[in-house]
Amino acid sequence: MPHGPVAIVGATGALGFGLALRLGRAGVPVVIGSRDAGRAREAAARAAEAVPEGAYSGLLNAEAARAAELVILSVPFRNQSENLTNLRDVLREGQLLIDATVPLAAAISGRATRTLGVWQGSAAQQAQEMAPAGVRVLSAFHTVSAALLSDLEHRLDEDVLICGDRREDKERLAELVARVEGLRPVDCGPLEMARIVEQLTPLIISINVRHKVRAGIKITGLA
Repeated sequence: MPHGPVAIVGATGALGFGLALRLGRAGVPVVIGSRDAGRAREAAARAAEAVPEGAYSGLLNAEAARAAELVILSVPFRNQSENLTNLRDVLREGQLLIDATVPLAAAISGRATRTLGVWQGSAAQQAQEMAPAGVRVLSAFHTVSAALLSDLEHRLDEDVLICGDRREDKERLAELVARVEGLRPVDCGPLEMARIVEQLTPLIISINVRHKVRAGIKITGLA
């Protein structure tokens, strides 16, 4: 079934671009956002070359956020606050903001296998605090390999852990995730659970380094 456009703020980065490729291949129109319009257009052109059947456009972050009801924020933690501040007058009531930020210590030149303490409890909860009233924040995509998303020859087979306070919002995001072949959405509870899910990213990084793999997460026992 047709799906409205999804905006990805930070889609010139590895995770955001990988999501753009997979969503575009699943028939979802993607608006690639960047702080630089030229970089956004260049990324959209690269995505269209990789996925000719996809529908891509490249815009400044603010313009991208205006163009969609669902906005994925895929930026390094050090840039999360700046981006949300810049989007404060653009994000509107009823939009879903999907936060994929991880407070890795690498943001301040620390280790990628460690995280920073966030006063609000998690990066997603910080995003909710900074978002305008009426914008509902969900947490997702923390355990999916950016490299594997971008490798269109790789068959995905992993779960996307979703946290959020409204069941209807999580169902809406789950429908989007399920459109990508090989990804299964898993409802992990309220947004406060993001403080646990975000910690899985450095764990996976450590596993990948130790075993020289690109690990993912699969929850067993679900119907």
